[in-house]
Amino acid sequence: MADPVPDVGQAVIGVEVADIVFIETQVRRGWGREFFSVEPPYVPGDGVAGHVLSVGQDVDPAWVGRRVAAHAGGYGGYAEQAVVPVEALIPVPDPLDLRQAAALLNDGTTALTVFEAAQVGKEDRVLITGAAGGLGSLLVQLSHAVGAHTVAAARGERKLITARERGADGLVDYSAPDWTAQVLRAAGGQPVDVVFDGVGGAIGRAAFTVMARGGRFSAHGAPSGSFTEIDPQAAREQGVRVRGIQDVQRSAEDRRRLAAQAIESAARGDLKPLIGETFPLARAADAHRALEAREVVGKALLLT
Repeated sequence: MADPVPDVGQAVIGVEVADIVFIETQVRRGWGREFFSVEPPYVPGDGVAGHVLSVGQDVDPAWVGRRVAAHAGGYGGYAEQAVVPVEALIPVPDPLDLRQAAALLNDGTTALTVFEAAQVGKEDRVLITGAAGGLGSLLVQLSHAVGAHTVAAARGERKLITARERGADGLVDYSAPDWTAQVLRAAGGQPVDVVFDGVGGAIGRAAFTVMARGGRFSAHGAPSGSFTEIDPQAAREQGVRVRGIQDVQRSAEDRRRLAAQAIESAARGDLKPLIGETFPLARAADAHRALEAREVVGKALLLT
């Protein structure tokens, strides 16, 4: 393909790092057509980081050469070059590696969105499923930072050790049949006030059973194949506020603001994205296979 040419108000980024999120593997398989209307052939990828190569009319030429990160508008990120509106550009501070910036574009935005909505305080007991993933590991750090008692749930010792390193107070392997009972013990014998469910399906439904009255439940992940569906009547009876994937959707302006906030936090050392593995762009298929097989702890990224 020919190199892209920026139109009015656009910039071309020389992509050095492309973000991968698990849901892109699901969309590729044709899952979630009610949420994602894309039809093949298409170029996946919504998060990129690199240097600005060129800009179109009405764009400050001072952008050229700068280190930036940006959302690519939903698709087009798995490429050597990506065209984005100039409004999408986020300067990457010098102390921060471009890989870290790319890793925060989507997971950082979602983490801040669901965490702020849950209004977590230091008196809360918090359960995070998928706690060793790119998003889950950020939620562990955010919960730890406000002083909440944080229980991390994941599958396998390696992932649980990772969650501990990010600040989890309690660790639970949800491959164990009694894992919900273990959650209660890890939370000091009390039900949890907040659940961040990044897994969905049966894991999410089980997590709901350990919630305290008046709690907050975020059902934002579906690696299991489906988002967690909570019976509205059961939620009302317990006074639990449930937020789903529809509540995570933000405007392009809000997504840029939150991504910039996450990147600035990482540059200060307050937030550390967990990058598990990187793949050359030409091996994007291998990256998807590794994610689908649950072989990656944390984020997987593509490098050009």
